[in-house]
Amino acid sequence: MSGHSGNSGLCISTASAMHCPHGGRVFAASPAGAVRVDGHPVHTASDVFAVTGCAHTVDGVPQPCTSARFDPHAGGVLVDGVPVLLDTTAAQCLGAALVPQGPVAVSAGRQGVMCR
Repeated sequence: MSGHSGNSGLCISTASAMHCPHGGRVFAASPAGAVRVDGHPVHTASDVFAVTGCAHTVDGVPQPCTSARFDPHAGGVLVDGVPVLLDTTAAQCLGAALVPQGPVAVSAGRQGVMCR
């Protein structure tokens, strides 16, 4: 595997724990791919992510995160031409009006595979 030094990190798979900054759970709302790492399908930039259980409020009004968007760098590892998501990939949680509400926190798991 090759790439730029800014593109290295642990591959995000279905075993990864992801959360919004307010404690909500980020999960893939699209079907998992066929490529596996440590037996778990890896996520790519084509996956759609949703958020559940977010407790974010603004002036006492619930404004929960509802989705998450990842923005992978060019030049990383590809699966069928689509970038693999890494624990270092920029990601933002969004509210229902698509307003950014903070970064996604990723724990790639104990047995992650380093991608470069």
